[in-house]
Amino acid sequence: MGPRRVGLVGLGTISKYYLHAIERSPGWELAAVCDVRESALAPHRDTAPCFPDHHAMLRGVDLDAAVVTAPNDVHAPVCRDVLRAGIPVCVEKPLSSSHAEGRALAALSDALGVPLFTAFHRRYNDNVLGLLDEVRRRGGAESLRVRYLELIEDHIGGDTWYLDPDRCGGGCVADNGPNAFDLVRLFLGEVELVDATVRRDGEVDRQAVVELRSTAGVPAVVELDWSYPGEAKDVEVRCHDGTELRADMLAGHPGFKSSLWHEYGGILDDFAATVDAGHRTDDGGLPALELVAQIYRTELAGAPAGGEST
Repeated sequence: MGPRRVGLVGLGTISKYYLHAIERSPGWELAAVCDVRESALAPHRDTAPCFPDHHAMLRGVDLDAAVVTAPNDVHAPVCRDVLRAGIPVCVEKPLSSSHAEGRALAALSDALGVPLFTAFHRRYNDNVLGLLDEVRRRGGAESLRVRYLELIEDHIGGDTWYLDPDRCGGGCVADNGPNAFDLVRLFLGEVELVDATVRRDGEVDRQAVVELRSTAGVPAVVELDWSYPGEAKDVEVRCHDGTELRADMLAGHPGFKSSLWHEYGGILDDFAATVDAGHRTDDGGLPALELVAQIYRTELAGAPAGGEST
């Protein structure tokens, strides 16, 4: 078999990491790109078929897979169309901008038998994986803290939709939260929400402290901040043997956002395995959306969390 032919939907800030990973991987071949903006398509006119919408791409090119990096509010409709075309899809986190849409996508994937994969790039970070191995060698975690702090305006480039709650699905909780929650699940397994404090600037939630607990009773705290002066992204663990360990996701990767280059290679490798398996896997997309929904409900209620997500 030759390389998998993949179409990329959305050419915003994150797309360059996927394009780099596709170019470097012998298992993938860029077959098409899609964006509603001609200015985004223009640099690719000489290298790949370009389409102004995903419907035209699905009709015009024979694809083995698709990657969706479009704004959060169109994840669900684009993924739905790709799945109905019988094409496995990798979607940048979050799976969708609402839990209900995410559940519908998962159900559609299961019904059609077409793989659906949510991309959480931090689970492939080399420093995180090194920490995970060490924690397992020491018998597991007694407590855990994840910090995901940045000044969002430094990271979005021209993708101003991040600051539109309707398009983003919220603010730091909806967009950065899933990456942080996925890291907690990576170390602790399934978790439940204990409590959350959310701080807003107007309609946008820019800071949050989220308390979680694993099914085994291990506590975890996630700190999110979109107003942090600089960038700090790390995982701190207290092991059962009393050892305290830490992984800085940015360490060893000099340059702004340079850690993402290797992380997105990991995404494509994992997505390839999902495509080969031929069905949706438990990739954490739905659990992350459920936590997001519960946190926003807790904020509205002004009371400790609990109960089922809707």
